[in-house]
Amino acid sequence: MAATVTNILLCGIGGQGVLTAAELLARGAVAVGHDVKKTEVAGMAQRGGVVTSHLRFGPEVLAPAIPAGEADILLGFEAAEALRWIGQVREGGAIVVNALHLKPPVVHQGLFDYPDDPIGLMRAKGLTVRTLDARAIAEDLGNLKLVNTIMVGAVADHLPLAPETLRTQIVETFRARKPALADLNGRAFDAGRAAGADASALGEPQVVAG
Repeated sequence: MAATVTNILLCGIGGQGVLTAAELLARGAVAVGHDVKKTEVAGMAQRGGVVTSHLRFGPEVLAPAIPAGEADILLGFEAAEALRWIGQVREGGAIVVNALHLKPPVVHQGLFDYPDDPIGLMRAKGLTVRTLDARAIAEDLGNLKLVNTIMVGAVADHLPLAPETLRTQIVETFRARKPALADLNGRAFDAGRAAGADASALGEPQVVAG
Protein backbone atom coordinates (compact mmCIF):
# COMPACT_ATOMS: atom_id res chain seq x y z
CA MET A 1 0.00 0.00 0.00
CA ALA A 2 1.27 3.46 -0.80
CA ALA A 3 2.88 5.46 1.98
CA THR A 4 0.12 8.05 1.66
CA VAL A 5 -2.25 5.73 3.54
CA THR A 6 -2.45 6.48 7.26
CA ASN A 7 -3.01 3.50 9.56
CA ILE A 8 -4.46 4.04 13.04
CA LEU A 9 -4.98 1.21 15.53
CA LEU A 10 -7.29 2.01 18.44
CA CYS A 11 -7.57 -0.34 21.40
CA GLY A 12 -9.21 -0.42 24.80
CA ILE A 13 -11.92 -1.99 26.92
CA GLY A 14 -15.66 -2.15 26.31
CA GLY A 15 -17.47 0.97 27.43
CA GLN A 16 -14.58 3.38 26.86
CA GLY A 17 -15.87 4.75 23.56
CA VAL A 18 -13.16 3.24 21.36
CA LEU A 19 -15.49 2.67 18.43
CA THR A 20 -16.98 6.15 18.71
CA ALA A 21 -13.48 7.62 18.61
CA ALA A 22 -12.73 5.63 15.44
CA GLU A 23 -15.92 6.96 13.88
CA LEU A 24 -15.03 10.56 14.73
CA LEU A 25 -11.56 10.14 13.21
CA ALA A 26 -13.10 8.56 10.11
CA ARG A 27 -15.49 11.50 9.69
CA GLY A 28 -12.58 13.91 9.86
CA ALA A 29 -10.77 12.01 7.10
CA VAL A 30 -13.87 11.84 4.91
CA ALA A 31 -14.40 15.58 5.33
CA VAL A 32 -11.14 16.33 3.51
CA GLY A 33 -11.78 13.85 0.71
CA HIS A 34 -9.93 10.72 1.83
CA ASP A 35 -10.98 7.20 1.01
CA VAL A 36 -11.63 5.58 4.41
CA LYS A 37 -11.83 1.96 5.50
CA LYS A 38 -12.58 0.83 9.05
CA THR A 39 -12.96 -2.48 10.82
CA GLU A 40 -13.55 -3.36 14.45
CA VAL A 41 -13.59 -6.19 16.98
CA ALA A 42 -15.76 -5.81 20.05
CA GLY A 43 -15.63 -9.18 21.77
CA MET A 44 -17.79 -9.19 24.90
CA ALA A 45 -17.45 -5.41 25.05
CA GLN A 46 -20.39 -5.12 27.42
CA ARG A 47 -18.47 -7.22 29.97
CA GLY A 48 -15.20 -5.35 29.86
CA GLY A 49 -13.80 -7.28 26.93
CA VAL A 50 -11.19 -6.12 24.45
CA VAL A 51 -12.23 -3.60 21.79
CA THR A 52 -10.06 -2.73 18.80
CA SER A 53 -10.59 -0.78 15.62
CA HIS A 54 -8.43 -0.48 12.51
CA LEU A 55 -8.82 2.83 10.68
CA ARG A 56 -7.11 3.48 7.34
CA PHE A 57 -7.41 6.52 5.13
CA GLY A 58 -5.70 8.05 2.12
CA PRO A 59 -6.26 8.68 -1.61
CA GLU A 60 -7.15 5.00 -2.08
CA VAL A 61 -7.49 2.26 0.52
CA LEU A 62 -8.12 -1.28 -0.69
CA ALA A 63 -8.55 -3.16 2.61
CA PRO A 64 -9.69 -2.20 6.13
CA ALA A 65 -7.22 -4.30 8.13
CA ILE A 66 -3.83 -2.78 8.93
CA PRO A 67 -1.01 -5.09 7.81
CA ALA A 68 1.04 -6.51 10.69
CA GLY A 69 3.59 -4.05 12.00
CA GLU A 70 2.40 -1.14 9.87
CA ALA A 71 0.30 0.96 12.26
CA ASP A 72 1.39 4.58 12.05
CA ILE A 73 -0.45 5.46 15.25
CA LEU A 74 -1.50 3.40 18.26
CA LEU A 75 -4.21 5.10 20.30
CA GLY A 76 -4.55 3.15 23.54
CA PHE A 77 -7.50 3.84 25.83
CA GLU A 78 -6.13 1.50 28.51
CA ALA A 79 -2.49 0.93 29.41
CA ALA A 80 -2.28 -2.87 29.35
CA GLU A 81 -4.23 -3.08 26.09
CA ALA A 82 -1.80 -0.62 24.52
CA LEU A 83 1.07 -2.84 25.70
CA ARG A 84 -0.55 -5.86 24.05
CA TRP A 85 -0.70 -4.12 20.67
CA ILE A 86 2.65 -2.33 20.44
CA GLY A 87 3.98 -5.03 18.13
CA GLN A 88 1.64 -3.72 15.45
CA VAL A 89 3.27 -0.26 15.38
CA ARG A 90 5.86 0.53 12.70
CA GLU A 91 9.27 1.87 13.65
CA GLY A 92 8.89 5.55 14.43
CA GLY A 93 5.11 5.31 14.79
CA ALA A 94 3.25 7.43 17.34
CA ILE A 95 2.00 5.82 20.56
CA VAL A 96 -0.54 7.79 22.58
CA VAL A 97 -1.90 6.10 25.70
CA ASN A 98 -4.47 6.89 28.37
CA ALA A 99 -2.69 6.17 31.67
CA LEU A 100 -5.57 4.14 33.05
CA HIS A 101 -5.27 0.68 34.57
CA LEU A 102 -8.68 -0.91 34.03
CA LYS A 103 -8.42 -4.46 35.26
CA PRO A 104 -10.97 -6.73 33.57
CA PRO A 105 -13.01 -9.34 35.44
CA VAL A 106 -10.69 -12.17 34.36
CA VAL A 107 -7.88 -10.53 36.37
CA HIS A 108 -10.01 -10.27 39.50
CA GLN A 109 -11.01 -13.89 39.01
CA GLY A 110 -7.33 -14.88 39.09
CA LEU A 111 -7.32 -16.15 35.51
CA PHE A 112 -4.77 -13.65 34.20
CA ASP A 113 -2.11 -11.37 35.67
CA TYR A 114 -2.15 -7.65 35.07
CA PRO A 115 1.28 -6.08 34.42
CA ASP A 116 2.50 -3.83 37.23
CA ASP A 117 3.65 -1.03 34.92
CA PRO A 118 2.45 -1.43 31.32
CA ILE A 119 3.63 2.01 30.21
CA GLY A 120 7.02 1.44 31.82
CA LEU A 121 7.33 -1.85 29.96
CA MET A 122 6.65 -0.08 26.67
CA ARG A 123 9.25 2.55 27.39
CA ALA A 124 11.74 -0.13 28.45
CA LYS A 125 11.56 -1.39 24.86
CA GLY A 126 12.90 1.98 23.71
CA LEU A 127 9.52 3.24 22.54
CA THR A 128 8.40 6.85 22.86
CA VAL A 129 5.04 6.73 24.58
CA ARG A 130 3.02 9.91 25.06
CA THR A 131 0.61 9.57 27.98
CA LEU A 132 -2.31 11.52 29.37
CA ASP A 133 -4.93 11.03 32.06
CA ALA A 134 -8.07 11.21 29.94
CA ARG A 135 -10.32 10.10 32.78
CA ALA A 136 -9.18 12.96 35.03
CA ILE A 137 -9.70 15.46 32.20
CA ALA A 138 -13.21 14.09 31.62
CA GLU A 139 -13.96 14.38 35.33
CA ASP A 140 -12.84 18.02 35.28
CA LEU A 141 -15.22 18.63 32.36
CA GLY A 142 -18.04 16.94 34.26
CA ASN A 143 -18.74 13.92 32.03
CA LEU A 144 -16.78 10.65 31.96
CA LYS A 145 -18.22 9.85 28.53
CA LEU A 146 -15.94 12.53 27.07
CA VAL A 147 -12.90 10.22 27.23
CA ASN A 148 -13.24 9.23 23.57
CA THR A 149 -13.25 12.83 22.33
CA ILE A 150 -10.35 13.68 24.64
CA MET A 151 -8.34 10.81 23.17
CA VAL A 152 -9.09 11.97 19.63
CA GLY A 153 -7.86 15.42 20.60
CA ALA A 154 -4.69 13.92 22.08
CA VAL A 155 -3.75 12.34 18.76
CA ALA A 156 -4.86 15.24 16.55
CA ASP A 157 -1.40 16.72 16.04
CA HIS A 158 -0.05 13.36 14.83
CA LEU A 159 -2.52 13.20 11.93
CA PRO A 160 -2.21 14.41 8.33
CA LEU A 161 -5.42 16.37 8.94
CA ALA A 162 -5.87 19.92 10.16
CA PRO A 163 -6.89 19.68 13.85
CA GLU A 164 -9.43 22.44 13.27
CA THR A 165 -11.12 20.35 10.57
CA LEU A 166 -11.33 17.37 12.90
CA ARG A 167 -12.70 19.51 15.72
CA THR A 168 -15.37 20.95 13.43
CA GLN A 169 -16.48 17.47 12.37
CA ILE A 170 -16.73 16.34 16.00
CA VAL A 171 -18.81 19.34 17.03
CA GLU A 172 -21.09 19.00 13.99
CA THR A 173 -21.53 15.26 14.61
CA PHE A 174 -22.67 15.84 18.17
CA ARG A 175 -24.77 18.86 17.19
CA ALA A 176 -26.72 16.58 14.85
CA ARG A 177 -27.06 13.72 17.35
CA LYS A 178 -26.90 15.27 20.83
CA PRO A 179 -26.98 19.07 20.51
CA ALA A 180 -26.57 19.67 24.23
CA LEU A 181 -23.18 17.93 24.12
CA ALA A 182 -21.78 19.59 20.99
CA ASP A 183 -19.88 22.46 22.58
CA LEU A 184 -18.76 20.30 25.50
CA ASN A 185 -17.19 17.83 23.08
CA GLY A 186 -15.41 20.72 21.39
CA ARG A 187 -13.92 21.64 24.76
CA ALA A 188 -13.02 17.99 25.36
CA PHE A 189 -11.15 17.89 22.04
CA ASP A 190 -9.24 21.04 22.97
CA ALA A 191 -8.35 19.66 26.39
CA GLY A 192 -7.18 16.37 24.89
CA ARG A 193 -5.08 18.16 22.30
CA ALA A 194 -3.41 20.27 25.01
CA ALA A 195 -2.72 17.17 27.09
CA GLY A 196 -1.33 15.31 24.09
CA ALA A 197 1.15 18.13 23.53
CA ASP A 198 2.29 18.07 27.15
CA ALA A 199 5.26 15.74 27.53
CA SER A 200 5.50 16.17 31.30
CA ALA A 201 5.49 13.03 33.43
CA LEU A 202 2.23 11.88 34.96
CA GLY A 203 1.65 10.93 38.54
CA GLU A 204 0.31 7.54 39.57
CA PRO A 205 -2.08 6.08 37.00
CA GLN A 206 -5.71 5.68 37.93
CA VAL A 207 -6.63 2.08 38.69
CA VAL A 208 -10.23 1.14 38.10
CA ALA A 209 -11.76 -2.24 38.88
CA GLY A 210 -13.38 -3.94 35.90
